[in-house]
Amino acid sequence: MLKGVVVRSTGSWYDVEAEDGKKYAARMIGKFRLVSKKVTNPVAVGDEVMIELDDTDEQAAVIKKILDRRNYVVRQSPRKKHNAHLLASNIDQAILIITVVEPNLKQGFIDRFLIMTEPYNIPVIIVFNKSDLYNDGDMAVYNFMKDLYEKIGYTVMLASADSGEGMDELRASLNGKISLFSGQSGVGKSSIMNTLSDKLNLRTDYISDRSGKGQHTTTFAEMFSLDDDSKIIDTPGIKTLAFNHLEVKDVTHNFKELFEHSSGCKFSDCTHRNEPKCAIKDAVEAGEISELRYGNYLQIIEEIEDQNYWERNKDI
Repeated sequence: MLKGVVVRSTGSWYDVEAEDGKKYAARMIGKFRLVSKKVTNPVAVGDEVMIELDDTDEQAAVIKKILDRRNYVVRQSPRKKHNAHLLASNIDQAILIITVVEPNLKQGFIDRFLIMTEPYNIPVIIVFNKSDLYNDGDMAVYNFMKDLYEKIGYTVMLASADSGEGMDELRASLNGKISLFSGQSGVGKSSIMNTLSDKLNLRTDYISDRSGKGQHTTTFAEMFSLDDDSKIIDTPGIKTLAFNHLEVKDVTHNFKELFEHSSGCKFSDCTHRNEPKCAIKDAVEAGEISELRYGNYLQIIEEIEDQNYWERNKDI
């Protein structure tokens, strides 16, 4: 048996770079579970695995064991609503690509993405791409967002894959790390990655004139090497993020500024809505917590509660 790292996932087959320096097409036999969650893809890019070589095919193998993960990023499966979907594992940071225009900014998506990374305290760099298209009003939006998210501990960058603005700063932040790249369709994620390395040549596409939305260009998650010490993981563009695999307390604990203020609430299980003596509501009124972030928090927990409990937990 050999130890290796999963560098590409197609859903049924996995490319594994093994310690012998070779790459194997590996399949999985048997069932693996992610703690208590039912997942559509129990093996993810970034997983360290033990593989057994195929006696009949020197380039094929079977995944026999998934080694312990130090972290992972998981979302609700877009196809099987009652299952979770692993985006990647064992990452050092996440790079969220956003833009103010083409397509227009959906600020709530940023907060939904951060719910996936906060449970493991995975650092996130929020990159606003397409800065060459921004007018004065767009720049005002960017500066507002930069101030909002930097105040609560996230790094925010302005960039353009076309003009090259911010590319040196972003490239420097990747040194020596495994970085997950993600974002909604059409924000220019693949273009940025191509700018970071001329070896990638990822396919890009234009915004749909009819819908104003981006077209999916990445089909499967895949890990690429920028150099010997730096790796990036490309993931398919995300249209929406939902969380019926979470409970309200999971969201409450992972809006970091809400969690920090929650020690002042009268009740330890306060959901920060209608409870008396809620420190979060007081902080929102005082301008210490963003009304935008608080509104997004309320929307997410209401969505989770609206999901029928039995439907979210039945064994499929």
